[in-house]
Amino acid sequence: MRKRLRILIGMTLGALWAVAVVIGPGLGPQPFIPFNIALIYAFLPGGIVLALMIARLAARRFFDDAIIDGEVYPPGSPGEFDQRVLSNTVEQMLLALLIWPFVATWLGAVTVIVMGVAMGVARLAFWIGYHVSPSLRAFGFAASFYPTVLAALWTVYRLVT
Repeated sequence: MRKRLRILIGMTLGALWAVAVVIGPGLGPQPFIPFNIALIYAFLPGGIVLALMIARLAARRFFDDAIIDGEVYPPGSPGEFDQRVLSNTVEQMLLALLIWPFVATWLGAVTVIVMGVAMGVARLAFWIGYHVSPSLRAFGFAASFYPTVLAALWTVYRLVT
């Protein structure tokens, strides 16, 4: 029960984070930033975190004779956790890649740039949370997934109303 409570708290905090990240930038005036430039800056933080994850896994392999030739990481090992985090981060970044251009056209460039910075921070929180205690990864997951979903829903709502 304690795990579920920690996960629920993380999910709730992630939902609040999503509202702040998606709705917050639209409350004030947004300067004009070309669409293509905004997306470049929006994807940069997540790309940097993704590169760090790949580098960490490569370093683990290089310094461990048991996995240097590409073997599977031992179950429950830090390398396995990093591999899971990397896989989930690739999934999150692909989802963002498919949705954020649509969001940028309706919610503005600043919104997607803020979402990008928030994605980088949330992915780091997910990664750290996974190593501290797997149930603590809930915030990082929710804080990176929920903004993309909320932004898509908010954009569709604005489009149809």
